[in-house]
Amino acid sequence: MRVRARLLYVSFIVIALALELPALLGVAFSYSEDGLVSLQILAINDLHGHIDQTETLGGRPVGGAAYLATYIFERRAEAANTICVHAGDAIGASPPISGLLQDEPAIEVLSFMGFDVGVAGNHEFDEGLAELYRLQYGGFHESTGYFPGSSFPLVLSNVVLSESGHPAFPPYVIKVVEGIPVAFIGVVTAQLPEIVLPTGVAGLEVIDPVAAVNYYVERLREKGVEAIVVLAHEGGYLDESGAVVGAIADFAYGVSDSVDVIISGHTHQGYVAQVDGKLVTQAYSKGTAFVDIDLLMSAKTGDVVEATAELVTVWADTKFPDARIEMLLEIYRAAVEPLTDRPIATVAVRLEMEDNGHGESALGNLVADSQRWISGAQIAFVNSGGIRADLGPGLVTWGDLYDVLPFGNDIVLVRLSGEQVLRALNQQWQVSGDQVRTKFLQLSGMAYRYDDSRPLGDRIVLASLADGTPIHKDSVYTVAINSYLYYGGDGFTVFREAADARFVANDLEALVTYLKSFDKPVYAEIEGRITRCSSN
Repeated sequence: MRVRARLLYVSFIVIALALELPALLGVAFSYSEDGLVSLQILAINDLHGHIDQTETLGGRPVGGAAYLATYIFERRAEAANTICVHAGDAIGASPPISGLLQDEPAIEVLSFMGFDVGVAGNHEFDEGLAELYRLQYGGFHESTGYFPGSSFPLVLSNVVLSESGHPAFPPYVIKVVEGIPVAFIGVVTAQLPEIVLPTGVAGLEVIDPVAAVNYYVERLREKGVEAIVVLAHEGGYLDESGAVVGAIADFAYGVSDSVDVIISGHTHQGYVAQVDGKLVTQAYSKGTAFVDIDLLMSAKTGDVVEATAELVTVWADTKFPDARIEMLLEIYRAAVEPLTDRPIATVAVRLEMEDNGHGESALGNLVADSQRWISGAQIAFVNSGGIRADLGPGLVTWGDLYDVLPFGNDIVLVRLSGEQVLRALNQQWQVSGDQVRTKFLQLSGMAYRYDDSRPLGDRIVLASLADGTPIHKDSVYTVAINSYLYYGGDGFTVFREAADARFVANDLEALVTYLKSFDKPVYAEIEGRITRCSSN
């Protein structure tokens, strides 16, 4: 079900208020006597449409677009030159306040805040290139009416149109700061085809991010551009020593030393670090933090001579929310509340999406059970990344369940051999560069034990149906999977081999119907469906 609401009047409000920005920000330009020009870059990543204030950190409220706006406006007022950027996934996997309205609210809020440039992340492609173009450049949608588009450009250098080879978006933009050109190049993770439905990337080709950046760095330097910032929807993690590791570290070592700053995303981590002489940052997710980057550039050469950064938490209990953003949020809330406020069930205990260290989560069990129940399958598999929020305790609404399953995936009933089931379980461990990443499947109707000290492809020690019957390689089983997995998402290529596929229901509506079937408060727990063991 979709909410039908026209947001054109919201756009008029945004445009009218945006005209006030220069006066509101009070920006004054000044030139340094030592021949240096300063530039402040305020950066977020992975907003995922979380424009309302819902998150907490250490028991304190954080995030929310109205509070983020207050921080950004205050910081901008203190600087001579400011550019606001986002490093991808501004939309997608969004809560109802944005997701039910085709994520137009998230774009409008960022436009109002005065964002200057962003990069397309993997979730920007969730509904395909045509819908992303509509959100970017404007157009009509049957659910929300006409949308004028974004006020700021997206850049993307490593995704091209398959037929022509031309970039799907401009590879970079150049901003001139007190006479100095500053380039912003965009890249998205090379895993894009694996983590988006095939329909989302139809007609597109993803090329190596390092090669793309290095190519455009050379073109930019030929134009006399020396200050270069990369917006990379790719990320990493901090190791025990506090160093950034993972894909973004490999990327930083691979790209030209002419790159000064890499603003990253995708992994929802927080860090400010130097990698191979480049400043590398990330600001968690959902608007709960931002990075304040300060560059000093030579007025003579145009190069960056110093780059520092601060990771800033957006506390929602120390500042007042921006009243103008809050007015927009009230309009969005009113548009979706008739649907989101519908009570569905009572949940007895808090059900968390985080696993227990072995790979199993209580909420994952509930979601998988709902899909096996509605499909009548023997087994159900759910990708953990498709579950986006905890649930309960107490009364839960349709909107709460939408937060849990915001992608609108279909449930597909298929037939798989026991050998294919075991291969799917082994595909949970995947090689990424010089690391092995684990993408656990939540499941229902079966249990298994694994030993992650064994070789890749042979880590399942024992697997059985829920009644204890062993999974036999030659037997055939009915399996419920969502459409994302059916098309091989998250690297689970074995599901593409499934036979006799039949689409059953929408995953959200399946969960709603399942919870309504309970005649007492809903309860789920970790049951030992997934168990880690050791051969040592």
